[in-house]
Amino acid sequence: MLKTQESLYTFEEYCNYNDDPDNRYELVNGKLEIMNPPTFRHLLIAKFLEQEFDKQIKQLNLPWVCLKDAGIRTGWRKSRLPDLYIIPLEEIREYLDKSAISETPPLLVVEVISPDSIKRDYRYKRSEYAALGIPEYWIIDPLENTISILQLEDGFYEEKKFTNQDTIISLTFPELSLTVTKVLESEKND
Repeated sequence: MLKTQESLYTFEEYCNYNDDPDNRYELVNGKLEIMNPPTFRHLLIAKFLEQEFDKQIKQLNLPWVCLKDAGIRTGWRKSRLPDLYIIPLEEIREYLDKSAISETPPLLVVEVISPDSIKRDYRYKRSEYAALGIPEYWIIDPLENTISILQLEDGFYEEKKFTNQDTIISLTFPELSLTVTKVLESEKND
């Protein structure tokens, strides 16, 4: 992760930033932080989960949407770009023609770990997402072959770590039937 110039940006300036359209940035304490391109494994895991979430939403007829490439405002001068998140469709309807950055906490956020995002995803985003009140946060870690499901309880995340053939347990999607291996080896799934 590289840092850009030391100018401080407001959230509104960040939403309208287009000086470097070839890169994606998060806003962290008013500073732009460039997001390195993900690995193909990272992309395949996110795509697989997006498809699984879409199936669950459709089967259960939930008024939700799974978004990728969309941001979440996490503070006064903070905005993050998670790999995926689930949000009620109603929460974004009035913002359809604005920057794809939700100012409402999603129901669930997913981050896929990359070598350059370990500290950011496990530490910084964890505290920002908890402070925002996001009920469920998934950390998919292909480097350690684990999936951590964090459930918000009394303002803090309680973490359950899953490995190998463990079936993932989600409060948001209780009927979801996925093992860690199936998610982490998503390039092999049909």
